[in-house]
Amino acid sequence: MKVLMVCLGNICRSPMAEGILRKKSIEKGLSIEVDSCGTASYHVGKAPDQRSIEKSKEYGIDISMLRARQFSYQDFQNFDSILVMDRDNFRDVQNLAKTESEKNKVRLILNVSHETKEKNVPDPYYGGSQGFETVYQLLDKSLDTFIITHFDAK
Repeated sequence: MKVLMVCLGNICRSPMAEGILRKKSIEKGLSIEVDSCGTASYHVGKAPDQRSIEKSKEYGIDISMLRARQFSYQDFQNFDSILVMDRDNFRDVQNLAKTESEKNKVRLILNVSHETKEKNVPDPYYGGSQGFETVYQLLDKSLDTFIITHFDAK
């Protein structure tokens, strides 16, 4: 399975989600190929935000080698599942889809977890370090549920 994580700039939320899912798939011996990108081109070629790198490292995940890239139409062909961080990015990715099959690949990442009431992963970029902890915890829980619903049930 190939999974793409999408946020706005691909330096905070989506690289963190990529790292979390990659670690979980290795620990569980699952065949999941993970990548991340942003809907905007602001940070193309840049490393993740230092706060995302540090928060991920606290949980044993190294995302320092990742580099931001922008979502492209080809991603619909390259990935089985496209998990977006918020409604704005959901809309932006859906607007690029040309078929129902492509649209059906796109989901809000927090909708994966049935217990999660918040539908958007908040963007921690303009806040303090606590925002990165909150984002990490939301993504960690949702990606546990993603694995359960896509692999453990089979």
